[in-house]
Amino acid sequence: MEYSFPRYLLAKQAIDDRALNRHVLDALRANLPTTPIRVVEVGAGMGNMLARLLTWDVLSCADYVHVDSMPENITFALEWLPKWATEAGLCAKRVGKRRLRLYDSRRDVSISLVQADVLDYIATNPQPADLLIAHAFLDLLPMPQSMPGLLSLTSNLAWMTINFDGLTSFEPPIEPALDEKIERLYHQTMDTRPTGGDSRAGRHLFAHLRAAGADVLAAGASDWVVYAREGQYPPEEAYFLHFILHCFEEALAGHPELDAGQLAGWLAKRREQVDSGELIYIAHQMDFLARKIPTSPAEH
Repeated sequence: MEYSFPRYLLAKQAIDDRALNRHVLDALRANLPTTPIRVVEVGAGMGNMLARLLTWDVLSCADYVHVDSMPENITFALEWLPKWATEAGLCAKRVGKRRLRLYDSRRDVSISLVQADVLDYIATNPQPADLLIAHAFLDLLPMPQSMPGLLSLTSNLAWMTINFDGLTSFEPPIEPALDEKIERLYHQTMDTRPTGGDSRAGRHLFAHLRAAGADVLAAGASDWVVYAREGQYPPEEAYFLHFILHCFEEALAGHPELDAGQLAGWLAKRREQVDSGELIYIAHQMDFLARKIPTSPAEH
């Protein structure tokens, strides 16, 4: 099987749709300022979140800055967003090399796509937005040192979603002791990435946000739960599961605490479970809506 990160992002769109915490989403709706607003999304991928917010009528009129470090994601988004918009009944125009406009009679969003590492983007001192979005991204960053810079990107709200929080579950079990060991070692690889990361990012965000000068307005679980219906997964969810197992394979290959043959056998059995519609996958995550606390009269 070929593994493509953009395809993975597409494959998990429906899974994220189910997972996003509706209490936190309702708090976002209730606290958004009057449109038009300025939005910055970091780690924005290929535009799934913007498409979701338009579909769910959360955004109607906005300037949207889409920041991602991977050039292939920017290229994909430039093609995918207009196609998605046309299929959704919106007009789509290319208004610059990396600028799009999506609009209809009740929605109008101008999009600037920026290819940059988030920390480099922060260093350019961009104009703060009304809303910062970080989706399935913060558990990849060094914390707590990244939080003040991230919050510098907003003058008001930060919606931080799908933050992994320390639990991965595969059912049915193969060998309980081996299952636990593989899951534990995989979580450890998150904590020891050279670029930063935290396998318990969700629970730690309460303290990180408070220390960086933000109030948590709402928080709640946003778990991924993937299982077959009538013995089958939707095709893209089967791909998602294979991609997750590929991530385990890449992260744990050659691990000194894990026998290579045991890992290969475990992966083979888990892949068989996907193919037979037996595998149940759960990952515990958390969503947050925070408001930046003004520090001077100029920020009111």
